[in-house]
Amino acid sequence: MATLHCHCFRMLPSSPPDRINLPLHQFSFPKYHGAQGRKKLLQFHFRSSSDNNEVKAHPVSGTGEKAKDPLFGLTMGGGSQASSDLFRWFCVENGSTDNSTIVLVHGLPSQAYSYRKVLPILEKNYHAIAFDWLGFGFSDKPQPRYGFDYTLDEYVASLESIINALTDKKVTLVVQGYFSPIAIKYASNHQEKLNGLILLNPPLTMQHANLPSTLSVLSNFLLGEIFCQDPLRASDKTMLSCGPYQIKEDVAMVYRRPYLTSGSAGFALNAISKAMKKQLKGYVEDTRAILMDNNWTVQTTVCWGQRDRWLSFDGVEDFCKESKHRLVELPMSGHHVQEDSGEEFGQLLAGIVGKRSSIL
Repeated sequence: MATLHCHCFRMLPSSPPDRINLPLHQFSFPKYHGAQGRKKLLQFHFRSSSDNNEVKAHPVSGTGEKAKDPLFGLTMGGGSQASSDLFRWFCVENGSTDNSTIVLVHGLPSQAYSYRKVLPILEKNYHAIAFDWLGFGFSDKPQPRYGFDYTLDEYVASLESIINALTDKKVTLVVQGYFSPIAIKYASNHQEKLNGLILLNPPLTMQHANLPSTLSVLSNFLLGEIFCQDPLRASDKTMLSCGPYQIKEDVAMVYRRPYLTSGSAGFALNAISKAMKKQLKGYVEDTRAILMDNNWTVQTTVCWGQRDRWLSFDGVEDFCKESKHRLVELPMSGHHVQEDSGEEFGQLLAGIVGKRSSIL
């Protein structure tokens, strides 16, 4: 059974910096103002060659009214409030901007942290960027109906915004799990922006159109709201239920941290779970149609962790053959390939992108 490793984890009493500086090979979380500004700094060793910071992208919708508690009508803390104009995204950037760009997109529920083993491998020859989705990790988490409603259509639009903010060059897009259909919908309208698309355990068959029970319960009335506010239930159990993971406490704490900081992460998880439960089937249908379309020109690779407990492999091989997309199987990996086989996947990814670059 695979084990996740993290070099170091510690709590520091000082306030977090406005930027993330990595000359000492440390990766840390950015400073947010208001309630989030009182967070203690989490820090773990992470090899990198560039600075990391928050990026502002995607306009805040709505009237600008302060988010209020749905039960008592009280104004909520800063963690549940939207930014004034553009949302803040937490990003990690490695490698030279002179190299080909790879954008790494985490799944549900996860963080850019899941690519911590992959980024150091890619930075040698590529410009690699990972970010936290809105509602996850250390990006903004506005209260639903106050600037962002966490619908899949909104995530498609926000993906366009963050990619445009990160780079004006063509990118290779790497996307994991249930956020894959969102990236595919974006890619279908921006094929000229992509050098390639690499999907990690994406929902590809109609068997995948329903959320697994571990995620589906998070959308339930009352019970789902309670579970989403429980760091162990929202973070640990979901991670452990989808693959052969044994997560060390220091790693688990990084994933729990947003749920411990404020209720905003739980409200966001509840909202996206409801949206996924309602819209996933239509998005899976669109995914199949897009990837089978003769007008689809983006070189696409599907990487599949065979020990995925959420998504069955049945029908995946047939779909890839019919759609003429490359399939790479990873026998010892679960749903979160980058967690279970980070170094192996990093080398595989570098090879896939390198081969395409030599052809181009």
